[in-house]
Amino acid sequence: MENKSTKAKKNIDKNKQQKEDTILNHIEISVAESEKRANGTLNLREFYTVYLIETKLTDSEFQNRFPKVTTVWRRYTEFEQLRGYLEVTYPYIVLPPLPEKRVMFGWQKISSDTFDPNFVDRRRAGLENFLLRLASHPVLSWDKHFVEFLQQEDDWRESYKSNENKLKALNLSMRLRNSDPRFDAIKDYSHIFQTNLNNLLKARSRVAEKQYNVHKLHANYGRVFSEWSAVEKDMGDALQKTGHYLDSLASSIDAGLEDEELLADQLKEYLFFANSLQNVCKNYEYHQLQLEGAEDNVASKNVERNKAQQGKTGLMSRLFGAVDTDEVRELKVNLLDQQIQEGAAAVNTSKTSLNEFSTKALTDIERFQNQKVYDLRETLTSYAFLQLKTAKKGLQTWIQIRDCLQNIP
Repeated sequence: MENKSTKAKKNIDKNKQQKEDTILNHIEISVAESEKRANGTLNLREFYTVYLIETKLTDSEFQNRFPKVTTVWRRYTEFEQLRGYLEVTYPYIVLPPLPEKRVMFGWQKISSDTFDPNFVDRRRAGLENFLLRLASHPVLSWDKHFVEFLQQEDDWRESYKSNENKLKALNLSMRLRNSDPRFDAIKDYSHIFQTNLNNLLKARSRVAEKQYNVHKLHANYGRVFSEWSAVEKDMGDALQKTGHYLDSLASSIDAGLEDEELLADQLKEYLFFANSLQNVCKNYEYHQLQLEGAEDNVASKNVERNKAQQGKTGLMSRLFGAVDTDEVRELKVNLLDQQIQEGAAAVNTSKTSLNEFSTKALTDIERFQNQKVYDLRETLTSYAFLQLKTAKKGLQTWIQIRDCLQNIP
């Protein structure tokens, strides 16, 4: 069973065949290892984990832009900072997600300890996959801060801080008069997609829990048969083999579950991708809201201008019959004309911004959908073959156990 990093690299090789150039055509990227380090005495957390990013130049024509080999250590929080920056800078892109921060959809054997070696290694593979996703994207891969993230261990943070935007999520409750049905459909799809993956991962964790219990049961039976073989001398050989086969079956189940966990990580990535898709839709709604706000402002100024032209500017005028002089009326109308012109310019700017965003977003969503279909087909096909392999192994073992028991005198 190939691990997550290997699968990602295969998908990246496929992307290299596309016309658009990316940074991954010129360098190799890997998260080679992890290391547990101690915090300072005043820190609430005693330890933290860092990950070693290695980049290697593969295109000699890029020697002036990349050193031959670069290594930098990064914490998970730094990966979060990088993604936060990209989320604000490229609101129209379906950003690759980071691996889970804590164990989701686990079962009995999966430790919830974030320092557990298996969890750390799975996160290492997930972080490598995240970097490969960025490096294979035709826009994200050339971002200045992303390149610095790969190369500058100490200077990147300061460089990022000096250029960072306010990383605020759009938590507005937006009610739009006019909404693009294309984005409405994408938003609805993202929620259905997320729900289906959520249910699939929950069901898989329940099945894994049952399989693990079977694993423990077979392991106990293997021990019992091995101990029994020492007592029953005439049946010793057959019992010993039976115990061995039961141990083998238990190990096979355990190995299958470990392989399944890697496939589950690939499904979790797309569970988190659904959030990225929803964020793009939220960003579209924000642009649409800006346009509608600008249009409302112009409409309001036009109403004011008509009233000012008639000299009816407010409640006091209607109550006491006060009427503006021609000079005052002209000044008010001229001021409102200027504000209407500025508002019309703001409407045009908002329309241009919305159209540019929509074009870029729909293009990237199409790229994402093609990538999703390819990846999920690979993952689910691998899952089916894994189940077939495990079932065949189990059938073979049970046949061997039956033959052993039949040969008992």
